[in-house]
Amino acid sequence: MTDQSVLLQQLEQLHAIGIALSSEHDHKRLLEMIVISAKEMTNADGGTLYTVTEDQQLRFEIMRTRSLNIAMGGTTGIDIPFPSLPLYLNDGSPNHHMVAAYSSLNGCTVNIDDAYAVDGFDFSGTREFDQATGYRSCSFLTVPMKNHENEIIGILQLINAQDPDTGDIMPFSLASQRLVESLASQAAVALTNQQLITGLKSLFEAFIQLIAGAIDAKSPYTGGHCRRVPELTMMLAEAASRTSVGPISGFSMSSKEVDELRIAAWLHDCGKVTTPEAVMDKPTKLSTIFDRIELIDQRFQLLKKQLECGFLKEKLACVQQGRHAAMPDLEHGFSARLQQLELDRIFLRQANIGSELMPVEDQQRVRHIGQYVLEDALGQPVPFLTEEEIYNLTIERGTLTEEERSIINHHIVVTIEMLESLPYPPDLRRVPEYAGGHHERMDGKGYPRGLTREQMSIPARVMSIADIFEALTSGDRPYKKAKRLSEALQILGNMKLDHHIDPDLFDVFIREKVYLRYAEQYLQPDQIDEVDESKIPGYALSVS
Repeated sequence: MTDQSVLLQQLEQLHAIGIALSSEHDHKRLLEMIVISAKEMTNADGGTLYTVTEDQQLRFEIMRTRSLNIAMGGTTGIDIPFPSLPLYLNDGSPNHHMVAAYSSLNGCTVNIDDAYAVDGFDFSGTREFDQATGYRSCSFLTVPMKNHENEIIGILQLINAQDPDTGDIMPFSLASQRLVESLASQAAVALTNQQLITGLKSLFEAFIQLIAGAIDAKSPYTGGHCRRVPELTMMLAEAASRTSVGPISGFSMSSKEVDELRIAAWLHDCGKVTTPEAVMDKPTKLSTIFDRIELIDQRFQLLKKQLECGFLKEKLACVQQGRHAAMPDLEHGFSARLQQLELDRIFLRQANIGSELMPVEDQQRVRHIGQYVLEDALGQPVPFLTEEEIYNLTIERGTLTEEERSIINHHIVVTIEMLESLPYPPDLRRVPEYAGGHHERMDGKGYPRGLTREQMSIPARVMSIADIFEALTSGDRPYKKAKRLSEALQILGNMKLDHHIDPDLFDVFIREKVYLRYAEQYLQPDQIDEVDESKIPGYALSVS
């Protein structure tokens, strides 16, 4: 083979390596590919790759020596036992004694024919290695890897070039040096691109978690929701990917799709940044800037005083008219009326707290109390409660009126609008769909778009179950205690029967014990009670 054909073959090889380097996304495999490719191009027996750390050290990343069958670092899972090489000594002076450090500090290639014969470099560690292994380190080619800003990000070092015909150790030729320098340049670009992509991805995900944390911090009553929902979402998605039975058995997710769903889960409530705190944090039915139940307490005291004034007037009239026999009934009636007012006051304070379901008779009692009559400053009769207060105190579920609930529900519309306005790369284009679907129902009665099960992807349906189960078991809602595990599953099962959640994913949720894994990590010990899966609505029907 002529020198020209050899050169052409090497250039083609270099071109192919460059393409392979640029397409590799795994950091460890990329580092391995750099060393292995350089060894093949130069027929070197050994190769080492160092990366420059922030504290000015050269960290061992990859070690390969064919004749000693050494393969460490990278994807091997075998740690390299050698400490990092310092670029600067303890006194702050540059470490020019070690060839790798010298190459990094000076940004130059060092080509050594025989390490045992060269002056100016400390190869004592190399000699110790050789003595321990019976190896003979001879020729060294040390090449700095520079990024697009001419910064040294790593060092590629090859050891013992071998004659392809005889296998004898030989110096690295000038042609080999130039090839490795070119390879190192391409490798540095590939590494830098990967580091930039990884850095941007890490920044993006950190920013997403920052937003979610800010939303959780905004409301003491939903604190942790934006953090827990992603955890439960990924647990259920992974379980669905593993399942081998039922309609979900064909579902799977690539690593990019997993990242896409996780980001969507972190952002599922981002629209709540626009929700007023007075609505989001409304702890009682009469809360605005303050809890107006205190004003109602004052009205009760005023009503009692007015009742007392009326009683004393009647008592005085009885004395003046000599109707002493009427006094006991009058006093008894006054005492009973005072007692009733106190019971009504306590009842309204309890009604103000909110509950999962306010009975109709309690709502009627609120309206009845509202008709009590007070006298204003002019002595004119006024209702004890305003229409707006009655409207709030008779809220059937929770503490929010229909108008306030609409404001809360609007957060999902804002979430979709915010997420759809972002310029996503192709592997994140479904983030708005996943994040925006967690309030939809399988029967099309959800919001904001009224999607049916067939119109929703499996990941979006996964998020719906995660969001509901987290809310059921959460202990930070103002109007309810955290549900025990069996209670939450009972409610979730009824939601399956009511066509609210995906039936197949619900079965996976139970069968794969996703609920238990989540409970063991996030629920209080007293919430984790015994669960009889055969009695869970919907699930017992599906497995019988």
